[in-house]
Amino acid sequence: MVAVSRTITVSAPMERVRDYLKDFTNAEEWDPGTHQCVRCDDGPLQVGAEWINTSEFMGRSAVLRYRLDVLEPDRLVFRGTNENAESVDDMSFQPLPAGTRITYSARITFAGLLRMVSPLMRPPFERLADRVAERMTEVLSEL
Repeated sequence: MVAVSRTITVSAPMERVRDYLKDFTNAEEWDPGTHQCVRCDDGPLQVGAEWINTSEFMGRSAVLRYRLDVLEPDRLVFRGTNENAESVDDMSFQPLPAGTRITYSARITFAGLLRMVSPLMRPPFERLADRVAERMTEVLSEL
């Protein structure tokens, strides 16, 4: 398993930030690794909503089916799975007088043979987490 976490502060109000991030389709804008993210169902964005996310990491393409597992006023949790991995993206929000503090944590658990190389994956995931934090700050500051 590889786990990374970053905390950022943006000037947008918490409700606007959460409403933007709860639509995982927007990962195309704030996650530099995401190439495409398409919603699988219709209706309101609520627990159980699903997306197909295509991303690139270390030169390889990965497709995961994500599900919104937690939708609270101050927290979102998305769980993505495929035959090789499970990814849990956990976002918590804290209102500030002039914006929002966001703690973004990602945990990736590999299956099969990939599990043995997961310790080697930490440095590239740390670099990706830095890029996500930078891009998320840029995008959310424009809300």
